[in-house]
Amino acid sequence: MSKFDEKLEIYASEFKNTIKMKIDEDLLKKVTKGLGPSIYKEDASKVSCSDKSELDRVKANFLLKKLGLEDSPKLDEAIKEVCAEMGSSNRKKFRAMFYYMLVKKLKQESFYA
Repeated sequence: MSKFDEKLEIYASEFKNTIKMKIDEDLLKKVTKGLGPSIYKEDASKVSCSDKSELDRVKANFLLKKLGLEDSPKLDEAIKEVCAEMGSSNRKKFRAMFYYMLVKKLKQESFYA
């Protein structure tokens, strides 16, 4: 099994067991692939919801730059909601899962079609 497939299994397991959320595995794979090698780096592979500059980077680099969304309070609210859904005590807020949840919440699945 490739390292990429191992990561996908970890994410799918986290969604099922920790977040209790059904997922679209094909979409998760596409979102994860779009993150490139960052999923293999310990620090870069996770999102820290307690770090405002980190959340600003998620908004600027993923939501605005990659997905091409327009800046609005709706984006900040979506980020806050995903942080809450993943849980404040959850130390495994994997970036791929975080971005997947943002894509679903903001109905941007067509970007990965």
